[in-house]
Amino acid sequence: MKLAYWMYAGPAHIGTLRIASSFKNVHAIMHAPLGDDYFNVMRSMLERERNYTPVTTSIVDRNVLARGSQEKVIDNIVRKDQEETPDLIVLTPTCTSSILQEDLQNFVDRAQMESKGDVMLADVNHYRVNELQAADRTLLQILQFYIAKGRKKGEIAEGKTEKPSVNIIGTTTLGFHNQHDCIELKKLMADLGIEINAIIPEGASVNDLKNLPRAWFNLVPYREIGMMSAHYLAEEFGMPYVDITPMGVVETARCIRKIQQVINEQGANVDYEEFINHQTMFVSQAAWFSRSIDCQNLTGKKAVVFGDNTHAAAMTKILAREMGIHVVLAGTYCKYDADWFRQQVSEYCDEVLISEDNGEIGDAIARIEPSAIFGTQMERHVGKRLNIPCGVIAAPIHIQNFPIGYKPFLGYEGTNQVTDLVYNSFTLGMEDHLLEIFGGHDTKEVIQKTISADSDLNWTKEAQGELNKVPGFVRGKVKRNTEKFARERGFSQISLEVMYAAKESVGA
Repeated sequence: MKLAYWMYAGPAHIGTLRIASSFKNVHAIMHAPLGDDYFNVMRSMLERERNYTPVTTSIVDRNVLARGSQEKVIDNIVRKDQEETPDLIVLTPTCTSSILQEDLQNFVDRAQMESKGDVMLADVNHYRVNELQAADRTLLQILQFYIAKGRKKGEIAEGKTEKPSVNIIGTTTLGFHNQHDCIELKKLMADLGIEINAIIPEGASVNDLKNLPRAWFNLVPYREIGMMSAHYLAEEFGMPYVDITPMGVVETARCIRKIQQVINEQGANVDYEEFINHQTMFVSQAAWFSRSIDCQNLTGKKAVVFGDNTHAAAMTKILAREMGIHVVLAGTYCKYDADWFRQQVSEYCDEVLISEDNGEIGDAIARIEPSAIFGTQMERHVGKRLNIPCGVIAAPIHIQNFPIGYKPFLGYEGTNQVTDLVYNSFTLGMEDHLLEIFGGHDTKEVIQKTISADSDLNWTKEAQGELNKVPGFVRGKVKRNTEKFARERGFSQISLEVMYAAKESVGA
């Protein structure tokens, strides 16, 4: 067992709470000790929510441990049902409270007898799945619950809408640019003449789930959340789905062509080629910019990409295929879906890394020394320590990745946003030149730039002064090579003589 001090995907209950709080008029009861109840603060801060997050914590304390929590949990469910009158209450334990091995389904069954709204238990294994997997599973479970309820009452919609329509599945609270992407997808569907039948779970009512089969197809923009629901609807109702993420010029066009194929097979007669050409030439600036002298200066530069499956795969393709940037390494922390990721990126990068260990990612970045990183906030921190710029493309994310301005990553406007992110993430030649001439952070006394938080080597004042004379864009590499040379030969202090010997050893 290894202690994790950074998790790329949170614990399972966070995924369940993301889904429950995304729906309208759904309340979540979290059965947890104090310390596990940070979701409300996190969501209200990051999403800048004006309303209270619909999550209540049923605290596990010493009294609960002594007497059992059944009555307390049931009382909390019934009380919230009376106070909030939700359509649905979702009960979820956390990995901590799961240790108690309580029969929570029994709690739910008893509470349902006294509640006017629906009550259900989020059935996920908190020791085997992470936040993303739990969110996907919880969305499916809620969908199955209301499809079964609708069938029992004979309320499942029959037949399709008159015009082509779509269900967009997988946009949630706390998703990376999900709100902006959703707006862009709505615009894109309107331009294609496709009506929105439903968007789930963000902003949807659970009572509308029985109408999902009326849509002509389902669109799943993010692989992490929504695929299980799309598979279920395909099996139960024969609904086709499109799971191509429309991120970047090429993939957006591929997604639209797939939509064209799906709806034409059901009786439509559309041709979107003219629309694709117009958008590519006049709305998206990415294709034009990739041919400009500014972007050509980036050709062949090395980059590392790391994130969730959706964004890391899409960004790898954009960099390599659309901008001519050399992706040395592409990686993901979604180990449970590693085969798909490898299949998507293998032809566009030199190396594929599947790992949840941020130290391993950091060491790979230090070894490669790319010109830019495209990753999560953790890779951004790594980049700061190594003096390598980083564009954030996936969760985990900070509040700065929930912009107030409109910044989608999907669709044709998304191509412009991604292009700007890529271009501005590189330290450009003139910028580096001006830093050397006019000074700045690079002229200050050198600090530790390796991934390891501690250094067992001391630099003499003269050696530090000599290192400061090295141009900023290669200083980190010189420092690491010198320290590697010193460690291999057992030196505990780096002097001018050691620096010169290290330089000669590499033939520099």
